[in-house]
Amino acid sequence: MTVAEARNTLEKAKQEELGEFQRRTLNYTVKFSRLPASDASKLTDELTSQFKLERSGAIQIANCMPTTVEELRAILAVKGRVIPIGQLDDVLKVVNSHRGAEPHKV
Repeated sequence: MTVAEARNTLEKAKQEELGEFQRRTLNYTVKFSRLPASDASKLTDELTSQFKLERSGAIQIANCMPTTVEELRAILAVKGRVIPIGQLDDVLKVVNSHRGAEPHKV
């Protein structure tokens, strides 16, 4: 689940029903979600289908929204998989196509 999707889920709950941990998590997701939940989900699906990335890697990309190949490489390097520079550029193009969407503010 992306940070944006977690935010969406927590925002659906009534504030008085949230425990301390859920309220802290909601505050975190408000600060750090970079896309609306629907766009984060679309981006994750696009990355997994087009580039055969693992879902966890696609979620990290959606959460971080890297702006350079170096940032993208740092996210994906954890898996130990070497991805050609051309494919990294293509991944960044997809990420940039989703960048204009801003999450709604609470």
